[in-house]
Amino acid sequence: MKKVITITRQYGSGGREIGKKLADAYGIPFYDNEIITNAAKETGFAESTFEKAEEKATNSLLYSLAMGMNVFAAQDVGYAGLSLDDRIFLAQSDVIRKFAKNGPCVIVGRCADYILRDKDNVINLYVWASPDFRIKRSIEVDNLPKEKAAELVLKKDKSRANYYKYHTGDRWDNVLNYELAIRSDLCGIDGSVDCLKAYLDRMK
Repeated sequence: MKKVITITRQYGSGGREIGKKLADAYGIPFYDNEIITNAAKETGFAESTFEKAEEKATNSLLYSLAMGMNVFAAQDVGYAGLSLDDRIFLAQSDVIRKFAKNGPCVIVGRCADYILRDKDNVINLYVWASPDFRIKRSIEVDNLPKEKAAELVLKKDKSRANYYKYHTGDRWDNVLNYELAIRSDLCGIDGSVDCLKAYLDRMK
C-alpha cells in the first residue's frame, strides 16, 4: 500500500479498530492520539486542550460564536488573531501533513480527509453503523450503562459533525467526500477490514 488512508467514523462504529487493523495488515503506521501528542509538543498546549476541542462542538451556532470565527474568516487574519480552537486545528493540521508526507499510513479523524484534500496519494474512507450496533458496542467497549451509551452516541455524532462543519464548511457525513463508505455492523469489524483491503488492493 503506497497510499495515505484517512478514516472518518461514527462513534461506536469501530472505525478506530478497523483503521488499526488495516494499518497492521499493510504494515504501515497508524495515527490517532499521536496527532494530539505531537501537536501538543509543537505548540506547548496541554494535550487535554486538544482533547476538549472536539467535545465542545455540541451546537454548531454556539460553537462558532464561542470560537469567534470560522475557517473561512480565519484565512484573512494572522495566526495571532485566531481563536484557541483555530490554533489547535492548525497545529493538528501541520502534524497530519507531516505524517502524510513521511509515507503511507492510516490517519483517523480530525478532518484529515479535508486537510489532505489536495494530495493525490490519499484515499478517504467513512465507517458507519446502525444506532443499535453503536450503542451495544459502546456498552461493551466503554462499559457504559445502556441509557448513558445511547446519549453518548448521539452527543459524539453531533459534536463530530459540528466540529467538521465549523472547520471545513462541509457535512461530516457527505459520502461524496470519500472513496468508500462501509457499514461495519453488516460486515463486522474483521469483515470490514477484509472488505476495505480488497477494495484498496484493487485500486490502481
